[in-house]
Amino acid sequence: MLIDVWWNAMVTRGEQLEFLGRIVMALVCRVGASHGISHDTARWVCGSKESSFSMKSTSWDGRRTMPGLGLAGMMTKGGSKHGSRLVVAVSPPMEDAVVAAEPLTKEDLVSYLASGCKPKEKWRIGTEHEKFGFEINTLRPMKYEQIADLLNGIAERFDWDKIMEGEYIIGLKQGKQSISLEPGGQFELSGAPLETLHQTCAEVNSHLYQVKAVAEEMGIGFLGVGFQPKWGIPDIPIMPKGRYDIMRNYMPKVGTLGLDMMFRTCTVQVNLDFSSEADMIRKFRAGLAMQPIATALFANSPFTEGKPNDYLSMRSHIWTDTDKARTGMLPFVFDDSFGFEQYVDYALDVPMYFVYRKKKYFDCSGSSFRDFMEGKLPALPGEFPTLTDWENHLTTIFPEVRLKRYLEMRGADGGPWRRLCALPAFWVGLLYDEVSLQNVLELTADWTEEERLMLRNKVPKTGLNTPFRDGFLKHVAEDVLKLAKDGLERRGYKEVGFLNAVDEVVRTGVTPAEKLLELYHGKWGQSVDPVFEELLY
Repeated sequence: MLIDVWWNAMVTRGEQLEFLGRIVMALVCRVGASHGISHDTARWVCGSKESSFSMKSTSWDGRRTMPGLGLAGMMTKGGSKHGSRLVVAVSPPMEDAVVAAEPLTKEDLVSYLASGCKPKEKWRIGTEHEKFGFEINTLRPMKYEQIADLLNGIAERFDWDKIMEGEYIIGLKQGKQSISLEPGGQFELSGAPLETLHQTCAEVNSHLYQVKAVAEEMGIGFLGVGFQPKWGIPDIPIMPKGRYDIMRNYMPKVGTLGLDMMFRTCTVQVNLDFSSEADMIRKFRAGLAMQPIATALFANSPFTEGKPNDYLSMRSHIWTDTDKARTGMLPFVFDDSFGFEQYVDYALDVPMYFVYRKKKYFDCSGSSFRDFMEGKLPALPGEFPTLTDWENHLTTIFPEVRLKRYLEMRGADGGPWRRLCALPAFWVGLLYDEVSLQNVLELTADWTEEERLMLRNKVPKTGLNTPFRDGFLKHVAEDVLKLAKDGLERRGYKEVGFLNAVDEVVRTGVTPAEKLLELYHGKWGQSVDPVFEELLY
């Protein structure tokens, strides 16, 4: 009965079929030739460097998709004014539906990444954005109880399914979209993978409309900015999610700004596909080289606890002293030997945070996934990982560009809705058009590791006015923006207009943060309170 309910709860017949496909893939990968399956067949199904076969999840984050849900994550029906409603009775991360017949190998981990390869006609655009909720009358951050009421209200009014962790509601899901909570209650939309920027922007607008419709009745507003401008960490509520307790205890051991990252930052990121290992490498390198330009164009976090903080993107700066083992510009991506296997080698040695077993988080902070592969986790001796453990581990690595079964561009501050549409336009124009991508690679081919690191470290403070070679980053950004526009033109979807929000930034060299600082020193009379109205969604 339980399996029937869970199976029927899948959104489409396609998801059911894909789930079966994932079981087959997992069995072939893990059983292999010892059970009569040829080496070539196993390599083709599991995904090799040469294969473009894709078993990609139906969502950008496999932790959030029903096909990846373990049997432990049972689904129940709960009544509502809209009739029966699905309640996902376990929160991400979820346990594997298939128990490994034998321990995972490094080749399995490589194949997992390679399984993201897909032909160009199946490339999609995924956008994720975070925002700060606040009480309109006091400007104070939302408490968890208010967030729970908001989530319940959105679920009831707009027919979203609830995601629970124990007795706490900690997210929502509707089709391939999900709403989740960051450690300090930052409200995140993880959008569906969509074909065009028009669809992406419509999704953002629909989400903001739904949130605003419920939040306004509660006296709640939402702020589009990269760093909490007014309140300190003690003022920020802590969300009731087990993984965040582990992270909160571990962060101060490895950096001075990790808690600021958890509780006081908001970002926008764009998730993009690749067709092959070679295509992944090209996009990864272009993404890393261009990330400081994106950071400058969208810099929007100049205030801390009511005063200017000497940065244009405090959010970006915070990542430089959060945890050096899992952040940064990944210089090895530019090595001739780089590929899926080299990223796996890197990720295997990034310290873990947790393992999720039997609806409980086990603190594994400081241990490596390589230890886990050998059954040597002190917290779970003799326990071996599943592919879902690997999938979860990859989400705890935070470089400027992150590889899963797609690439995540992670360098931009949160901002108002027009810039939420402009960021995916910027990256799609550069990376989804072969001519523009090649031009970016040629433009940056002779940039040294030291120059890339210099830009990454200085741009949060000086933005487009960062000196670079015989000029300023502004001059590079002018060329890059033209490449993005040309790339969008060649796509043929009339998407160039989405870059209007950054046109003026590039033309003048004045970032959004510098405009906020001008208002602070002028019209606002050195108060940050007006920013809650200026950047209100």
